[in-house]
Amino acid sequence: MRRDRRPYFVRRIIDGWTRFYVKRFIVPAFDAIGPGFDVSCPRNLEIWGGGITAGSHLHLHAAEGNLVRLATWRTGEREGRISFGDYVLISPGTHIVASEEITIGSNTMIASGCYISDSDWHDTYDRTAELEKHRPIRIGENVWLGVRVIVGKGVTIGDNSIVGAGAVVTRDIPANCIAAGNPARVVRELDPAREFRKRSALFAEGESLDRDMNRLMRYMLRENTLFGWLRSVLSPSRMD
Repeated sequence: MRRDRRPYFVRRIIDGWTRFYVKRFIVPAFDAIGPGFDVSCPRNLEIWGGGITAGSHLHLHAAEGNLVRLATWRTGEREGRISFGDYVLISPGTHIVASEEITIGSNTMIASGCYISDSDWHDTYDRTAELEKHRPIRIGENVWLGVRVIVGKGVTIGDNSIVGAGAVVTRDIPANCIAAGNPARVVRELDPAREFRKRSALFAEGESLDRDMNRLMRYMLRENTLFGWLRSVLSPSRMD
């Protein structure tokens, strides 16, 4: 598809159904979640287990064929926990799986296809049991994980740091740096004296942002008609 052929009113109906679906079927899967929760393609989102909490404006962006999975595992009396701060962004294909605890700080952005797990899930010699192969993960505030980053058990990533695409994080990454590679290592220091513009800035005037996005959507779909949309669905042309 080269463009969105849906008329504005059809898009609004679909968005309304998505909000209903999220409120009815997704929100109850969290132990606690703040306002501003936003999900795209909610049928491609899988939430499993208890102990999952989030602050305000958590954005979970799944996509068809790119499942977002949040899962916790219970072992005896221990149940894994996942907690998100405010204004966290999770992109398509990302899996976050906790046996003990995974904490993700406010304003953190996680790109597509990342894998974050606080357990090896199988012991080195006893492949039938996890045993002690689990340690908590702490990801600080305003962290940016690039595409297909893997974060292993026991890792702490400091505030404001960036982890480059494809990196495998097996050791702590300090604050205010850029890390890359396998295993990930620091390749550049950031200046902590410089001000970081964080995701929270996008929501400083929430109602204004909603109005602007609605006007943009109306403008982009202004030439679309119901007939043209149905034709593009039933008999698409090269221009659709």
